[in-house]
Amino acid sequence: MLATAPVPTICGVLDMDRTWWGDPEADWTVRMARAKRDARLAFFDSYGRPEESEASRWRRHVYEVRHLGALRLGRHRLGNDSGFRDSYPLVAEELSALTS
Repeated sequence: MLATAPVPTICGVLDMDRTWWGDPEADWTVRMARAKRDARLAFFDSYGRPEESEASRWRRHVYEVRHLGALRLGRHRLGNDSGFRDSYPLVAEELSALTS
């Protein structure tokens, strides 16, 4: 990111590995803030509470499948065979939630 200045100044760097433009619910950071019911939930005190609707819950399942796919590829790349195999039932669970 560049700041408006007489000479372009770098004012921020975006790590696009697991982040993208669009619905904040699709962001890896939001997913990880929701991952456990612990101190991470304080993230939402500053960030703002996400929408709670049937449509937003459905989208969360879609985004979780995408995140699990990225994790699966990473685990495969790192030779984590058990983690790779363990991702299949997690994806199946998320996909079944989309049709229920």
